Amino acid sequence: MMTYYILIGGIALISWLVSSRLKSKFKHYSKVHLRNGMSGAEIAQKMLDDHGIRDVKVISTPGMLTDHYNPKNKTVNLSEGVYSQRNASAAAVAAHEVGHAVQHAQAYEWLTMRSKLVPVVSVTSGMSTWIVFGGLMLGAAAGVGFGFYIAVAGLVMMGLATVFSFITLPVEYDASNRALAWLKQKNMVSQEEYAGAEDALKWAARTYLVAALGALASLVYWAFQVFGGRD
Repeated sequence: MMTYYILIGGIALISWLVSSRLKSKFKHYSKVHLRNGMSGAEIAQKMLDDHGIRDVKVISTPGMLTDHYNPKNKTVNLSEGVYSQRNASAAAVAAHEVGHAVQHAQAYEWLTMRSKLVPVVSVTSGMSTWIVFGGLMLGAAAGVGFGFYIAVAGLVMMGLATVFSFITLPVEYDASNRALAWLKQKNMVSQEEYAGAEDALKWAARTYLVAALGALASLVYWAFQVFGGRD
């Protein structure tokens, strides 16, 4: 178990460092005001209009970095700062979230796969580690008995969460690429503003990369614990 705690601790530290860097980047680029004077909400609405998407609403949501696209009710949810602010960070986030709306409208395959996994992963991800551990406690380490099958079931759940994390990567990177391409093609931002938006989105993507690698490392560790003791 000590190895597991060291592994989780290391991943948590890296995740914290990347998250802190992300917040620092967004704070820095929030001082780079847009020459066009548009707010995040206005940027989002224009990108939707330019892609011919008329059935998606742009709304404000409480919190910081709580921005997301909800495919169920077709809303681009922008945090309070992004919704009303007129800077490079707001432009980057707003365009990125609309990127997800564009993916949805165009039936982007990775987003479709991710959406199908959401109901399952939302239920199983939180309990998978406990199920694996419980199975080991029941004797799964010896490779025999009911406990082993419980642990394997937990691994399957953990595996689904890991697959979900890796499917999320192309979804997020593609949304950022769509956002940056639109900002540049429509001349929405200056060269300095574009560089800030690009850097901010790059750090945002790294948070998903760290999460995916962490999920994989945890899955591999528990798989060794379950199968390592078998003949």
